[in-house]
Amino acid sequence: MLGIKMSVQMHERLRARIRQLGMSVADVAREAGVNRSFVYDILRGKSLVPNLEKLTRIAGVVKVELEWLLTGKGTVHGDDPITDDYHNEFVAIQYVAVRPSMGGGAVVEQAEERSGRDFHFRRAWIRDRLKAAPSMLRVMAVQGDSMLPTLNDGDTILVDMNQRNPSPSGVFVLHDGMGLVAKRLEHVPMSEPPRVRIISDNARYSPYECTSGEVNIIGRVRWYGREM
Repeated sequence: MLGIKMSVQMHERLRARIRQLGMSVADVAREAGVNRSFVYDILRGKSLVPNLEKLTRIAGVVKVELEWLLTGKGTVHGDDPITDDYHNEFVAIQYVAVRPSMGGGAVVEQAEERSGRDFHFRRAWIRDRLKAAPSMLRVMAVQGDSMLPTLNDGDTILVDMNQRNPSPSGVFVLHDGMGLVAKRLEHVPMSEPPRVRIISDNARYSPYECTSGEVNIIGRVRWYGREM
């Protein structure tokens, strides 16, 4: 069991404990007297060395020792949320109702709109293969034909919002100023200001370039699913 605890990262331990207690991020932040952004940064894996005084207050709110949050070795009041099957459990990834276009783009009004169709992936796959934080993943459906044959109209994609750097090149979801699109991005070497090349895998569509400030990269596409 200790080996499992030690292999789980701090943001995973805190998220599992918050979920076990039936609390929200707002509850934890309010009772600990910290900003919600402080808690969110930990849960998203962005804050690897948070302020220890604030983290101690959070540990008190979720009824664990600070050492447990940091290393997994400390005491937990009640049942430990990190079980022997933790890595084999499935984790829910939020599905958002926006549909990135692979043509001219689709305007996004509510990027966080839920459809009630969360997808479930094995935690170990997300951690070991994708090396991603579940809270920063989103599932979307794509539309259009400009990314054929890589992506088909109606494919489901998994987007890592922690990966917004187009180097190395890959397929990303981005807002190009006109709408939300799924495209292949390449950094243009030696460009000043920095530029990105936006490419459709379907040769019928011409590539185009923008400065990095003209595009809002939502995240890198890490997986896709398709109905036969």
